[in-house]
Amino acid sequence: MEKNPQNFKIILAVESSCDETSVAIVTSEQKILSNIVASQIKSHQRFGGVVPEVASRHHVEQIISCFDEAMKQAGVTMDQIDAVAVTYGPGLVGALLIGITAAKTFAWAHNLPLIPVNHMAGHIAAANFVTELHYPLLALLVSGGHTELVYMKTPGSYEIIGQTRDDAAGEAYDKIGRVLGVSYPSGKIIDEMAHHGNDTFHFPRAMLKEDNFDFSFSGLKSSFINTVHNAQQKEITLDANDLAASFQASVIEVLVTKTLRCVKELGVKQLVVAGGVAANRGLKETFTKIIAQEQLDLQLIVPPVALCGDNAAMIGSAAFIEAKENHFAAGNLNAKPGLSFPEQQEIEV
Repeated sequence: MEKNPQNFKIILAVESSCDETSVAIVTSEQKILSNIVASQIKSHQRFGGVVPEVASRHHVEQIISCFDEAMKQAGVTMDQIDAVAVTYGPGLVGALLIGITAAKTFAWAHNLPLIPVNHMAGHIAAANFVTELHYPLLALLVSGGHTELVYMKTPGSYEIIGQTRDDAAGEAYDKIGRVLGVSYPSGKIIDEMAHHGNDTFHFPRAMLKEDNFDFSFSGLKSSFINTVHNAQQKEITLDANDLAASFQASVIEVLVTKTLRCVKELGVKQLVVAGGVAANRGLKETFTKIIAQEQLDLQLIVPPVALCGDNAAMIGSAAFIEAKENHFAAGNLNAKPGLSFPEQQEIEV
């Protein structure tokens, strides 16, 4: 390897773990030179969720143009790129393989090192675009597939402190969105509806007082669905905004309460909230309000909305950390759809 990983300046990154095809070029100063994202939302809306086969087909159709546009927008030449980074898990296996194949081919063609990145580590790394991270810190990852509290003692080290035992928070939003007749993805719309309603139904706050940092949203989802179905059977009309507000109030209270309890126990000074649900306005407002009320010595870091969803810029940011730890992949890198943080530490170098 000709270049010293400690001196990498520019990384090209690829993300294709679900339904966003993205290629970005990021600098070691955490500057985004380009971040191309080809969304598939319209293709999946009619199905009410992501269809893996459809997602893979779109990745094949979009990946080359994303590479071309990322290079063009960044205004860099091939000899300026130090490495190629790619998401290798977790995610949809077919979707992951498209991005991995493209990244491996690009890296091989231009004799560049290949950096494998955990998708969830990427979400945390998106906070680097907001401010400098100081360790140890705590991250709350909330997305369609994950809800977990991750402790980072040092850059690149991850320890899951608590996680959902059933549905992820984002998954629950999408499921109750179908009941409300809200189009996929439901999170943003339900968040807006919640701001026009009131918590009149007082849905359960699962595991709120238990002596652990795990979460559960399956019971909340069931309670919501039963409430709506019972009203329909009795021909009673319920206020949709109040339903949304009541659902969101339950999710947010559990997330915020358990997260801040974890912050106090660990004594961290920075809290990163990342993942698709981090774009939720109610969640950010509640964290900000309670941190101020309790006068906590805690910096709340939430990436801008454009970087909360899946994108390659966050993968590029995380890749600089992996490179410094000499975490590189060979040409036989494969997708790991069920990848978790402990597994990431087992990468052969």
